[in-house]
Amino acid sequence: MGDKTVYMFPGQGSQSVGMRTKLGAMTSEQKELFSAADYILGFPLTALMDDGPDEELTRTSNTQPSLLVMGMAYARALDARGYRADIVMGHSLGEYTALVHGGVLDFSDAVRIVRRRGELMETAVKNSPGKMAAVIGMERAKLESVIAECSAAGVIEITNFNSPVQVVLSGESAAVDRAVGLINESATAKAVELNVSAPFHSSLMKPIADEFRGFLADFSFNEPKAEFIDNVTGLAERDTDKIRDKLVLQLSSPVRWEQSVVTAFEAGAGTFIESGPGTVLSGLVKRIVKDCRILTAEKALKGA
Repeated sequence: MGDKTVYMFPGQGSQSVGMRTKLGAMTSEQKELFSAADYILGFPLTALMDDGPDEELTRTSNTQPSLLVMGMAYARALDARGYRADIVMGHSLGEYTALVHGGVLDFSDAVRIVRRRGELMETAVKNSPGKMAAVIGMERAKLESVIAECSAAGVIEITNFNSPVQVVLSGESAAVDRAVGLINESATAKAVELNVSAPFHSSLMKPIADEFRGFLADFSFNEPKAEFIDNVTGLAERDTDKIRDKLVLQLSSPVRWEQSVVTAFEAGAGTFIESGPGTVLSGLVKRIVKDCRILTAEKALKGA
């Protein structure tokens, strides 16, 4: 087993009203993160996280800064517990949290970036609403056949390669709904709609790419202090210009999470810690690599 530790930061779908309570008694540093996010955004994000309503928290432009600050609050707690991230990576939105913890982006800049990213994503789908669904246990050839059959109803694409047995479909609602129905008629596979408000990582996001690229140009990117693995290739990246470019590509490119985990493992990772609410990423890692220590943040903070 390798001796390196990975902090992995979750993306949309991991949010829930009241999720801050899982942090327990917060330190002044953690409280400062939430206060800073409220100040930067100009509205009480923390109140929305604590009290909802859920439909507002699930709005992309709110979910993204919420999970960014949650991921950083967990990372600060893990650092205080004695852990150190040799490798950082995030799933979709979580990539921004990884870049903050890895020293590439300033926290306040990242809050502004993900808020704008969320707003742009919302505008991209106003005229063609979409959704996402996880598909578990379906052979790739059969899934491609389902996609071909459903594409008559609208855009539908594989947008997350999460593990050997799970991928995610993204696209226009009618096409994804049709695919979910067909997959769930199968005796060996199932599909579950995700708790997100837009068809992330699909070609439906391409119209916002140029505006987002222009927005990112105003922010400074520093060389990573920890090894950073990106979503677009699933490989390590240190070049700041390439990181910036890949954040634009990430909008409409599949998340190569399975490859990212393999890259970390081959680089010497022996401990994977999910730095954020939920258990999604740790569950996926268990299906990708063996003989590793795989922890949720809560277990890690309890000394498991």
